[in-house]
Amino acid sequence: MQESTEGKPDWLNVAEMAKQLGMAEMTLYRAIAAGEFPAVRIGRRLFIPARVLERMAEAAISTGRVVTAADFCGEAS
Repeated sequence: MQESTEGKPDWLNVAEMAKQLGMAEMTLYRAIAAGEFPAVRIGRRLFIPARVLERMAEAAISTGRVVTAADFCGEAS
């Protein structure tokens, strides 16, 4: 994986993201398939921009509310 200037990866695969979130890979695959979690498909592989998780956390902190991952689909840039 390519790393950002801070030494963190720019992209995570499903296994890496699921591990960070403390959830089963299959649960994350289902959320991606349902359009409830943002991802990029290249061939048969799925990748998730690491900044999506950061933006979700920032939104939850700044609003003091629960955010839904589906709200971030299409906002990965």
